[in-house]
Amino acid sequence: MPTRVNDGGVVEVWASLRRKWLVLTPEEEVRRRVVRHLTERLRVPATHIVEEWPVKLNGQSQRADIVAVDAELRPWLVVECKAPEVAINQSVIDQAVRYNSVVGARQVVVTNGRSVAAFSLTEQGTYIPCNFPL
Repeated sequence: MPTRVNDGGVVEVWASLRRKWLVLTPEEEVRRRVVRHLTERLRVPATHIVEEWPVKLNGQSQRADIVAVDAELRPWLVVECKAPEVAINQSVIDQAVRYNSVVGARQVVVTNGRSVAAFSLTEQGTYIPCNFPL
């Protein structure tokens, strides 16, 4: 993960999918690790991963951290990344599910880099816990 220190003394990381330098916050470090996991371990093509997917909820613009799409460019995975000190609780899960109400992926994952919670969307529109390959 290429890093640099900018003129203000802040550490930045190169986000290859977005083709720009970003401030290396704890949450951004988790996001970088998830992208690397998707591309290297799960072999998701980088061209099928979108960071900062636009989501409009109640008239407000928000963004899902990571969305993976299939060969037909249909979303199949939404990932919400949090900093390691943020607990993966119902509030965080609810946030990811709200984003997915717009995105329409089959799986939702939330992680803080230490804990992972994964859910599959059923045909009935409910979420059930599932395994996410680590």
